[in-house]
Amino acid sequence: MKSVLIIGGGIAGVEAAIYYRKEGFEVELISDRNYVFIYPIAIWIPIKTIPFKKATLSLDKLAARHNFRLTIDRLISINGAEKSISLESGGLRIADHLVIATGAAKMRHEGLEHTLSICGAPEQSLLLKEKIEALIERGSGKIAFGFGGNPNDSSSVRGGPGFELFFNLHHHLSQLGIRDNYEMTFFAPMPQPGVRMGKNALSSIETMFKNNHFGTRFGKKIKRFETNSIIFEDNSVLESDLTMFIPAGDGMTLIKESDLPQNSAGFIRINNYCEIEGVEGWYAIGDASALEGPEWRAKQGHLAEIMARNAAHNSAVAYGLKSDPKKTYQEHLNIVCLMDTGNGAGFVYRNDKKVFFISLPIIGHWMKLAWGWYYKMSKMGYIPRLPGM
Repeated sequence: MKSVLIIGGGIAGVEAAIYYRKEGFEVELISDRNYVFIYPIAIWIPIKTIPFKKATLSLDKLAARHNFRLTIDRLISINGAEKSISLESGGLRIADHLVIATGAAKMRHEGLEHTLSICGAPEQSLLLKEKIEALIERGSGKIAFGFGGNPNDSSSVRGGPGFELFFNLHHHLSQLGIRDNYEMTFFAPMPQPGVRMGKNALSSIETMFKNNHFGTRFGKKIKRFETNSIIFEDNSVLESDLTMFIPAGDGMTLIKESDLPQNSAGFIRINNYCEIEGVEGWYAIGDASALEGPEWRAKQGHLAEIMARNAAHNSAVAYGLKSDPKKTYQEHLNIVCLMDTGNGAGFVYRNDKKVFFISLPIIGHWMKLAWGWYYKMSKMGYIPRLPGM
């Protein structure tokens, strides 16, 4: 039986493990933790809508269900010329057939340790919960949420979860009857954060900001973070008792230090079939890869899953297990987002041909909650997978 080594136990790596098994490969998945963290629903952990455990899915259970091998270890180096990787505990491994689904690192900002991120390490969602509970106990405060950009790769910006947690926190404080006691401000270095989602979505966000008296600091680069403030490039100061900040993605240090082909941000260069340029039998998917395409392109979970399925299919073709044409990821480049607000949601879709936004009061929130259940059940194979989901 043909074998494959997959590095990364996130959304992309798990999908790859499942679909490589479907294609008849022997699979070993290497992850530095024993669960998948379901980031799209982690926005509810800080406000206690769901417990931390509900946003996780056991890799041990997935491995048993789909019959792949799970190894808990940490990748420390990679060498494309020698087709080898080094693991913290497992040492040197030769990998003729490899899928890199390690995700991305984060852009560094001075004083970043004074912030917490809903898109960072899973444990940060619990730290955000503690900080929010402390602010509620205090009875008032200043709250600042924001996200950053990467000038070398616009696809690595991830602002949606920041908006979602911001709106959910507003809703939570409103339900408690104390919203007026808190000054809430959103900041970003770009003049119109969220513009890639289209004019209607941007207009809806702007309306929510105006109606709910949110402050904004847009179009100013971040100079540094301090204990209770954000300093911008013009030396203006935004005071904050709680700073939630999502840095843009950046290439991982171990990738930047490797001999793999990279773009200027340190993401791995691939062709349209997710094959790493110049390294036969090696693939990169999800946030670790360099996406080509229009300026509005974005790294999202559904695209990472498409890339994972395509890599499995294309490997089966390359190894003579099937005779179908190879599949490309470019034809699936789009933005799909159900942006939750706590009391509803907005559905955003964009591709090269169309852009639309649909407001879904009340039902949108329950749809996203249901998606979290669907993700777990479909990954475990308890319910069929729906096309496009």
